[in-house]
Amino acid sequence: MTENPFTEHTLESAPDAARRPLERIQRGFGYIPSAAARMAASPQLLEGFQRANALFEAGTLDPPAREVVVMTVATRNSCRLCVALHSARLAALDADPDLVADLRARRPLGDARLEAVRVFTTEVLDRSGDVAQEALDAFFARGFTPRQALEVVLGVGTYTLSTLANRLTRAPVDAQLAARPTGAQEVSGGPCRAGAAS
Repeated sequence: MTENPFTEHTLESAPDAARRPLERIQRGFGYIPSAAARMAASPQLLEGFQRANALFEAGTLDPPAREVVVMTVATRNSCRLCVALHSARLAALDADPDLVADLRARRPLGDARLEAVRVFTTEVLDRSGDVAQEALDAFFARGFTPRQALEVVLGVGTYTLSTLANRLTRAPVDAQLAARPTGAQEVSGGPCRAGAAS
């Protein structure tokens, strides 16, 4: 098998333009996740993901709704690290373990409001944004706004970038994350060769 061409960079080996983003990531995580270390080969990709994610997190969707968007993209793209990381984030938000399990298995959610987010995100993905009026109406019926519909699109774009980059670079789930209860579980919907430092 051909050797993986994507270097797992350190602060010392990374291109100059990637060092500041990697330093921010290291401060946040306490280490540099493999996915970020591999993304660092393209400073623009690494910085672009960080900026897009900061904008997504600064929007009006509440944290559980944002995590549903991320998990919907991550499971669809079989991004093992994203699923592990965002399962842990949901746990930190005191999310119901059944919610996390259902998201990981791509099953309908018991929480009707969050299920509306999951269904709408799936529609955005499956229909390349050309969401049926009924799906849009169902999203709005749960109290969401046109602005938040567009924030879902921002989240889909941000985490599509992340999950595709992580799969391309074959980034593994880091030991720090795999040690968590949800970190080593498989993702429903296909093999998980890669992850996301997201």
